[in-house]
Amino acid sequence: MTTIKFRKIDIEAYKPGKSSIRKLKKVIKLSANESALGVSARVKKIISNKNLNFFRYPDSKSKELRDQISKKFQCDKEKIICGAGSDEVIQMLCQLFLKPKDEVIVPQFSFLMYRIYAKIVGAKVIFAKEKKFKVSTSEILKKVTKKTKIIFLANPNNPTGTYLTKIELIKLRKKLRKNILLVVDDAYAEYMKNLDYKSGLDLFKNKENVFILRTFSKIYGLSSLRVGWGHGSKKIINALNIIKPPFNVNEVAQKAAIESLKDDKFISRSIKHNILYATKLRDFLNNYDINSNKVSANFLLLDFTKCKLKAKYFYKKLKMKGVILRSTEDGYKIKNMLRLTIGSKKENLKFMQVTKSIFKR
Repeated sequence: MTTIKFRKIDIEAYKPGKSSIRKLKKVIKLSANESALGVSARVKKIISNKNLNFFRYPDSKSKELRDQISKKFQCDKEKIICGAGSDEVIQMLCQLFLKPKDEVIVPQFSFLMYRIYAKIVGAKVIFAKEKKFKVSTSEILKKVTKKTKIIFLANPNNPTGTYLTKIELIKLRKKLRKNILLVVDDAYAEYMKNLDYKSGLDLFKNKENVFILRTFSKIYGLSSLRVGWGHGSKKIINALNIIKPPFNVNEVAQKAAIESLKDDKFISRSIKHNILYATKLRDFLNNYDINSNKVSANFLLLDFTKCKLKAKYFYKKLKMKGVILRSTEDGYKIKNMLRLTIGSKKENLKFMQVTKSIFKR
């Protein structure tokens, strides 16, 4: 009997952090690194606009959004491409640069979509070991071969929360062949106030062999609208525009992203909130011998090595109380750890309250 056949792809499907708990209506979701303060008031206003033309296709080139990005970040709008989340830009980069048996290097613990999109097009994913959960530039360089086409890294890194300093990142790029594309994912850059850090965009906006990823899903709070962007050479952007789906960023997402870029006060409040509560939560958890990374992005990687409780047990007990963290065993393969998103004041206090009750038993 003849049946439809399709290509078999050896990929473990992406498993997002849980967002609901059976039989519980009220849940505190601290599993997806979403914005603690929601969205800007400017965004709420534009979304409630009754004059939005939902029956019209959106601007396929996201011209006004690219103009606003260019103005905000002082970069050439012709070097910018917008996508339905930075995920789509990652996908397009893999489609453009990779063919079967090409090699892609990713850190041992890194955003899962890098490896997934690379494998879909038939490329081989090479993992560079990390040192104490920090991306190692020396390990990345050891893995470079004649077949290496792309190196993906997020800085700060997800799920570890560690980061490369500006000096480490500059040195890495200089040691790479010019025909290797270094992709720096700046998803959490806005949260970073560490003096030894510089975003990929600030460091490499004029470099031909570096591509920068940015998203509106984190500090801007537009996760549900799916909008992100990439910055690269005009040559790369022109090629990406050929394979980019038409109308890929919807009108609401474009307008919301434009307004979010204009609200500096909201961003400032979000940064201050994150530093305050990330520090509080880190200090609080240290009391229970739950260690974590230096405060950088809007999440903490919780290490239960020295704790009397195991991460799995703590995760289950939190779920029973309606609090969801991110298991790092799914996809990331990191045992006895959890990832905690910095939530709103109310959410953070509830998490601390529930944690106290778990350890009292």
